[in-house]
Amino acid sequence: MSKTGVSARQMNFYRRLLLEVKQELLASGARLESLTSVEPVAEDDLAPISHDEFVTLELNGLDYEKLRMVDEALDRLAAGDYGVCLGCERRIPGKRLRALPWARYCVECQERLAAEREESRRVSPGIF
Repeated sequence: MSKTGVSARQMNFYRRLLLEVKQELLASGARLESLTSVEPVAEDDLAPISHDEFVTLELNGLDYEKLRMVDEALDRLAAGDYGVCLGCERRIPGKRLRALPWARYCVECQERLAAEREESRRVSPGIF
């Protein structure tokens, strides 16, 4: 058993799960390449193409962020810190780790962070 209370068997399970997610994310990286085109496009086709490119860029950004979190989780596994909430330092429940193996926070801390982020957006909405 590691210092986090996660058994070696569980660590192997989470490692396999994280590596599967990472492989899927890396495979989906070809999405952007499929949209790039050097052929001339009619003006009427520009709007849907621009929209598709925007959506693809957003999805790639989300995939990149998720890949970063997966890599961080694999690093925590290697360091023996996997499954510990970065907010309160309590053990993250196995049910949450099975659903989100890259989870960095327990549900309570994640909800608190989300509420703080939302409050911050309301107070300073940004300048556009």
